[in-house]
Amino acid sequence: MFFERPDSGELAVLVHLEFPKHTDPDDPREFEELVLSAGGDPVDFVTGQRSSPHARYFVGTGKLEELKQAVQLHSAELVIFNHNLSASQERNLEQELKCRVLDRTGLILDIFAQRARTHEGKLQVELAQLRHMSTRLIRGWTHLERQKGGIGLRGPGETQLETDRRLLRGRITSIEKRLAKVRKQRDQGRRSRRRAEVPTVSLVGYTNAGKSTLFNRITEAGVYVQDQLFATLDPTMRRIDLPTLGSAVLADTVGFISHLPHRLVEAFRATLEEAASSDLLLHVIDAPAEERARNIVQVQEVLDEIGAAELPQLRIYNKIDMIEGFDPRVDYDDQGQPIAVWLSAQTGAGVELLFDAIAEILGEDRVVQTLCLSPAQSRLRAKLYEYNAVTDEQYRDNGDIELDVNVQMSDLLRILSQEQLEFDALNWC
Repeated sequence: MFFERPDSGELAVLVHLEFPKHTDPDDPREFEELVLSAGGDPVDFVTGQRSSPHARYFVGTGKLEELKQAVQLHSAELVIFNHNLSASQERNLEQELKCRVLDRTGLILDIFAQRARTHEGKLQVELAQLRHMSTRLIRGWTHLERQKGGIGLRGPGETQLETDRRLLRGRITSIEKRLAKVRKQRDQGRRSRRRAEVPTVSLVGYTNAGKSTLFNRITEAGVYVQDQLFATLDPTMRRIDLPTLGSAVLADTVGFISHLPHRLVEAFRATLEEAASSDLLLHVIDAPAEERARNIVQVQEVLDEIGAAELPQLRIYNKIDMIEGFDPRVDYDDQGQPIAVWLSAQTGAGVELLFDAIAEILGEDRVVQTLCLSPAQSRLRAKLYEYNAVTDEQYRDNGDIELDVNVQMSDLLRILSQEQLEFDALNWC
């Protein structure tokens, strides 16, 4: 009898093992939230402790018998591990348990597949799934490796498994090419924003920290919001107006999670590059969460993986409405720069403080002043307009011009150098 993979359903037995040697274990409560977010119905939670995973079944033989009993008792259709399993471990477990077995990576991939709404998001999820599947093609289909002979069974000399692998590689290559085109288009958009001196601000943070709620509060974009893990997969960008600075672009990104599978980071690189190329990162944090410190570390690890760890960052401690007697505030460092804002995206309390903090950080190297020019300095006026540095102008009775200037200091110094002028020699009103 050839072993074929069992069908899967929603009734699930969850498995979480503790390994004392692991310094960064996964949270079993978060694991249960992931299963619920995927639409699973947990009927039992099996826990245990081992010094190291069993090579054949990941769990020991005693725990395997306990799993068999749990599956039979609840008529479970699925066993989900809060760990990453090898292809052979999944196959061996399915043979013993007579039901589908899913590991942590497969679970997260399934959630991503449900949440993707845009064409780009679906492509990225499919790419991650195909890369994951490519290591598991053999699974229960070991009979497909054998060449068959006889009338009607002879073929071109390629086994079914080899055919599947070839088709899989072709599909992966096709998706990678399409995502490369998306990456190129996004890069062109970023270059045009840089030329127009429009800063980009990206929301990053642990999944379910409230990024999309804050995004909607600021932009009124109507982005999908739900109290579940990975409610947002598809990046959304909106224009916002900052005090004294003018326009900026705010980007909402996919949430991070502990031990985010590397395949997902790779597949979503086109999306995550928006965060990596931002002028400022708003790190949204679930303030009342017990695991707050751990989540901050996990986000920093992902930011480091995508090359965004050194970007300017403002921490947003969200959900203060759930902390009794806590008022919105801004925390400053020793140099007087904003480093954290405490607010509630749900109620809107403290959002105006966030706008001021963003403007203060992004405006650090900008000149926002009024400049008085004589009619003879029309060349300088034209240059400032060329750099989109003038926000308003007024004419005096004597013919002088008052220009409200908002420009990067580096650009202003470049303009003055071309006109052979000194900053201090100008008539600042």
